[in-house]
Amino acid sequence: MFEDRERGYEAKWAHDEEMLFRIMAKRDAGLGEWAAGLMKLSPADTSNYVQAVINVGLTRKETDPVLEKIHADLAGRGIGCTDATLFAKARSLFEEAKAALLKEGRSA
Repeated sequence: MFEDRERGYEAKWAHDEEMLFRIMAKRDAGLGEWAAGLMKLSPADTSNYVQAVINVGLTRKETDPVLEKIHADLAGRGIGCTDATLFAKARSLFEEAKAALLKEGRSA
Protein backbone atom coordinates (compact mmCIF):
# COMPACT_ATOMS: atom_id res chain seq x y z
CA MET A 1 0.00 0.00 0.00
CA PHE A 2 2.80 2.42 0.90
CA GLU A 3 4.59 1.64 -2.38
CA ASP A 4 1.42 2.35 -4.37
CA ARG A 5 1.07 5.71 -2.65
CA GLU A 6 4.74 6.50 -3.31
CA ARG A 7 4.36 5.61 -7.00
CA GLY A 8 1.29 7.82 -7.13
CA TYR A 9 3.21 10.77 -5.67
CA GLU A 10 6.07 10.19 -8.11
CA ALA A 11 3.67 10.04 -11.05
CA LYS A 12 1.95 13.25 -9.94
CA TRP A 13 5.31 14.99 -9.50
CA ALA A 14 6.42 13.89 -12.98
CA HIS A 15 3.12 15.06 -14.47
CA ASP A 16 3.32 18.42 -12.68
CA GLU A 17 6.93 18.93 -13.85
CA GLU A 18 6.00 18.13 -17.44
CA MET A 19 3.05 20.53 -17.31
CA LEU A 20 5.23 23.30 -15.88
CA PHE A 21 7.81 22.69 -18.62
CA ARG A 22 5.13 22.90 -21.32
CA ILE A 23 3.57 26.02 -19.76
CA MET A 24 6.94 27.77 -19.55
CA ALA A 25 7.85 26.84 -23.14
CA LYS A 26 4.52 28.22 -24.35
CA ARG A 27 5.00 31.35 -22.23
CA ASP A 28 8.53 31.81 -23.55
CA ALA A 29 7.33 31.51 -27.16
CA GLY A 30 4.67 34.13 -26.47
CA LEU A 31 7.21 36.46 -24.88
CA GLY A 32 9.52 36.00 -27.86
CA GLU A 33 6.73 36.87 -30.29
CA TRP A 34 5.73 39.89 -28.21
CA ALA A 35 9.32 41.18 -28.00
CA ALA A 36 9.89 40.53 -31.71
CA GLY A 37 6.83 42.66 -32.42
CA LEU A 38 8.21 45.48 -30.30
CA MET A 39 11.51 45.20 -32.17
CA LYS A 40 9.66 45.12 -35.51
CA LEU A 41 11.46 41.98 -36.68
CA SER A 42 10.64 40.36 -40.01
CA PRO A 43 8.63 37.12 -39.95
CA ALA A 44 11.78 35.04 -40.55
CA ASP A 45 13.71 36.93 -37.87
CA THR A 46 10.74 36.58 -35.53
CA SER A 47 10.75 32.82 -35.96
CA ASN A 48 14.49 32.65 -35.26
CA TYR A 49 14.15 34.98 -32.28
CA VAL A 50 11.31 32.96 -30.75
CA GLN A 51 13.39 29.79 -31.08
CA ALA A 52 16.37 31.55 -29.44
CA VAL A 53 14.14 32.66 -26.55
CA ILE A 54 12.79 29.13 -26.09
CA ASN A 55 16.35 27.76 -26.12
CA VAL A 56 17.41 30.26 -23.46
CA GLY A 57 14.43 29.17 -21.38
CA LEU A 58 15.69 25.59 -21.42
CA THR A 59 18.74 26.70 -19.41
CA ARG A 60 16.48 27.95 -16.61
CA LYS A 61 18.11 28.01 -13.20
CA GLU A 62 17.25 30.20 -10.21
CA THR A 63 16.61 33.37 -12.22
CA ASP A 64 14.58 33.63 -15.40
CA PRO A 65 17.04 33.86 -18.33
CA VAL A 66 14.21 34.54 -20.79
CA LEU A 67 13.26 37.77 -19.03
CA GLU A 68 16.93 38.76 -18.82
CA LYS A 69 17.45 38.10 -22.56
CA ILE A 70 14.36 39.98 -23.66
CA HIS A 71 15.13 42.91 -21.37
CA ALA A 72 18.70 43.10 -22.74
CA ASP A 73 17.54 42.72 -26.36
CA LEU A 74 14.94 45.46 -26.03
CA ALA A 75 17.40 47.77 -24.28
CA GLY A 76 19.99 47.05 -26.96
CA ARG A 77 17.55 48.35 -29.57
CA GLY A 78 16.65 51.38 -27.51
CA ILE A 79 13.15 50.12 -26.77
CA GLY A 80 11.98 51.13 -23.33
CA CYS A 81 10.33 48.38 -21.33
CA THR A 82 10.12 48.50 -17.57
CA ASP A 83 10.66 45.42 -15.45
CA ALA A 84 7.06 45.75 -14.28
CA THR A 85 5.78 45.67 -17.87
CA LEU A 86 7.92 42.66 -18.75
CA PHE A 87 6.94 40.78 -15.58
CA ALA A 88 3.26 41.56 -16.14
CA LYS A 89 3.43 40.30 -19.74
CA ALA A 90 5.26 37.14 -18.60
CA ARG A 91 2.66 36.49 -15.89
CA SER A 92 -0.22 37.06 -18.30
CA LEU A 93 1.28 34.69 -20.89
CA PHE A 94 1.98 32.10 -18.17
CA GLU A 95 -1.67 32.14 -17.12
CA GLU A 96 -2.84 31.94 -20.76
CA ALA A 97 -0.52 28.99 -21.44
CA LYS A 98 -1.65 27.24 -18.27
CA ALA A 99 -5.32 27.68 -19.15
CA ALA A 100 -4.75 26.47 -22.72
CA LEU A 101 -2.87 23.35 -21.62
CA LEU A 102 -5.44 22.54 -18.94
CA LYS A 103 -8.18 22.92 -21.54
CA GLU A 104 -6.24 20.62 -23.90
CA GLY A 105 -5.99 18.04 -21.15
CA ARG A 106 -9.72 18.08 -20.51
CA SER A 107 -10.63 17.72 -24.17
CA ALA A 108 -8.16 14.87 -24.82
